[in-house]
Amino acid sequence: MSKAILTGTHVMMGNHAMVEGAIAAGCRFFAGYPITPQNEVPERMSERMPEAGGTFIQMEDEIGSIAACIGASLVGVKAMTSSSGPGICLKQECISWAASVEIPLVIANVQRTGPGSGIVSLPHHGDMMQARFGGNGDYQVITIVPASSQELFDMMIDAFNYAEIWRVPVIVMSDAFLGHILEKVVIPSADEINKRVVQRRKPTIEPAKYVPFTYEDKGQLVIPPPPVMGSPYFPAWMPSVTHNERGIPILDERGSYKMVQKLCDKIVKNEDKIVKTESYYLDDADIVVVAYGLPFRTSLRAVREARKKGIKAGLLRLVTVWPFPNKAVSAAVEGKKAVVVPEINFGQMFIEIERAAAKKCVPAHLVPQISKLHEPKEILSKIEEVAK
Repeated sequence: MSKAILTGTHVMMGNHAMVEGAIAAGCRFFAGYPITPQNEVPERMSERMPEAGGTFIQMEDEIGSIAACIGASLVGVKAMTSSSGPGICLKQECISWAASVEIPLVIANVQRTGPGSGIVSLPHHGDMMQARFGGNGDYQVITIVPASSQELFDMMIDAFNYAEIWRVPVIVMSDAFLGHILEKVVIPSADEINKRVVQRRKPTIEPAKYVPFTYEDKGQLVIPPPPVMGSPYFPAWMPSVTHNERGIPILDERGSYKMVQKLCDKIVKNEDKIVKTESYYLDDADIVVVAYGLPFRTSLRAVREARKKGIKAGLLRLVTVWPFPNKAVSAAVEGKKAVVVPEINFGQMFIEIERAAAKKCVPAHLVPQISKLHEPKEILSKIEEVAK
């Protein structure tokens, strides 16, 4: 069996499943720096990347790590970095830059308690808004939130596919508990995996006609294959500043508006193609729980317990949180009595969920936790309260 892609059934730590999913997706470059609780990611990458024919580098810091990944992506290699909250803070300048020059890139955040250095071994979903608004300027990223070791494997493939299709940084949000949980992971054959994987697109037109950045053609946005450093398909100027579709810096407000609009529109106007959610018992529900990540699992238990008590509760799970699934949330809450939102923070995604619910005149109720996963009884208690 080739060591490039692990196959078969395993009991696997979440952080290790993330690594195997990335390799299966075609990641062949990883640069990172140690920080708890994601240390098992670079540790396993240091073993697996050489086996898969890729390159592992432990950089001198978090900024160097993501900068190295941007460079690797620019020569045509699928690249990934990972960290936890304090390290993700340091990566934000380069995330903003990668978004502006449309570099396919995957960033994993194994979240821990904050603010500051927080508690290194406890979970916290305190970086949810940071994933969307962490860097300077207006831009869009795609952010997905797995809830099991199996999903950490499967959704790493999704993350790399998103990065390739939309030429955008994609952020995968895990946490201290999910990263260290040991669960069954079933990995299909290499042939089956390869059917799912989106390969890096290569420019095929005449170099003189190649446009390196997203452009508009007959009213439609066109996302071209990424530039390839060291080839004729690379702009004479690779900008970090505002630029047009050919990479030429621009200094006027109209040009700036046009560039930012394209960066945002290519994501938010394709919500139907990008966003993923899951629904449970929503058809006849009066109370809707909206959850993501590990709280989804305890929420599902709470909803089932509520139904045993005669309360018509349902659950909407957010798999993709950015772009925010406005249509799915609006449809799920319409005509309902109340919305319950458990989060391992003081309401970061609640801001968006409450806004969507308010447009449908449905009250939303937050169930916060810090450094701790909700027990089902906490969520059930809120469901019972709002059902009265």
